Order: sequence, then structure tokens, then C-alpha cells
Amino acid sequence: MVKFGNDWDEILKGEFDKDYYISLRQFLKYEYKNYTIYPSMYDIFNAFKFTPYNKVKAVLIGQDPYHGPGQAHGMCFSVQHGVPVPPSLKNIYKELHDDVGFEIPNHGYLLSWAEQGVLLLNTVLTVRAGAANSHKGKGWETFTDTVISRLNERNEPIVFMLWGANARSKSAMITNPVHRILTAPHPSPLSAHNGFFGCRHFSATNEFLMSGGAEPIDWTIR
Repeated sequence: MVKFGNDWDEILKGEFDKDYYISLRQFLKYEYKNYTIYPSMYDIFNAFKFTPYNKVKAVLIGQDPYHGPGQAHGMCFSVQHGVPVPPSLKNIYKELHDDVGFEIPNHGYLLSWAEQGVLLLNTVLTVRAGAANSHKGKGWETFTDTVISRLNERNEPIVFMLWGANARSKSAMITNPVHRILTAPHPSPLSAHNGFFGCRHFSATNEFLMSGGAEPIDWTIR
């Protein structure tokens, strides 16, 4: 049984008993037994553990976890201390610097964002080592669709930052007019120059939050 230790337990009650998730769990058991899978099975749901449902102010949606050794730890785009900053996160930092004067840190651990209410969510929560999108279409999309639908039900405004085609596909679940959707190409080196650079999503997020009386996100990485 999956336990988050916060209000997600009630919000997602019953989800892990559904047929699609039971099939996904069987698939994951086989994958973790026979291949190297990221993140560790103990870290899959870290985004939910660090950012309770009622604390969510912004949702950053990526594709699937990093597929290199030691990188993924259950929060999209984040790596733990001591792990080199991946190229996509370097591009995120560059856009932050150009957008809000962000001081680029020497690490990629995004816990300070998660603790302020930025849900660091991928559309797919696991991946086989060295094989991007290898767990696509196995059931995670149904789970993350449910997560976004539950967030859409909230009456407190949330900013959804959808980066890349996989993330943009989630916009169909975001129908509540109190929320704000921001879309851009993925920040990977392959696509960042096609419109991610210059999107100014970080200042736009804070302007939207403040317009509704909410505290802005301090994007500083601590």
C-alpha cells in the first residue's frame, strides 16, 4: 500500500486498488527485478510526500525521470546534492536567471521549491536505465491524469507549467477557470531554443499567485 503521510492519502484513496494500477504494479515488479529502474522504488512518490495537496501553488510537469545513474529521486528535474546538474535543469536555471535575476546554484536539489508548494511531477514516474520514455503507456499516465484532475477540483488558484508535448497533453484535464496554464517546449538542449528560453514562466507564475493574494514562490535554490 502506498502511503504519502499527508492529505494525498485521502485525495487518492482507492486509486491503488484500480485495475490499471494493479497491472502497473505487476509490470514494475518485473522491471525492478530484471532491470535497473530509476528512481529507487522508495523514491517514486517523493513529489507527493514533500508537497501536500492543499499546499500546491504550482505544478511543474515534466516527461519522465532522468535515466542516468544517481539522478532521478522522485521530483521532476531535481537531482540530489553531489549529482552534476543535468542539461535540462541548467537550461531551467538559465531561464530563471534571465527572467527573475536568479542566482545559479552549484547543485540541482529542488526541495526548497517543493516545500513552498511546487509539485514536481512527471507524466510517467519510472524509467528503465538509459531508455527515455521506456515506461510510457504502462499506466502511469492514468495515475497522473487523476492527480491533475484532483488538483483541477481545487478552488484555490494553481499555476500549471506544462513543458514539452507529454506535459502539454495534460491540459485537457485542467478545466477550472480559476487556474492558469502556461505551456512551453521542453527545456532539454534539443528544444529549449524553440521557445522555452524567453517563456518567463517563473515571473508569470508569481504575478498570477500574487494577483489572487497568495504568497509568491521564492525561486532561490537553497
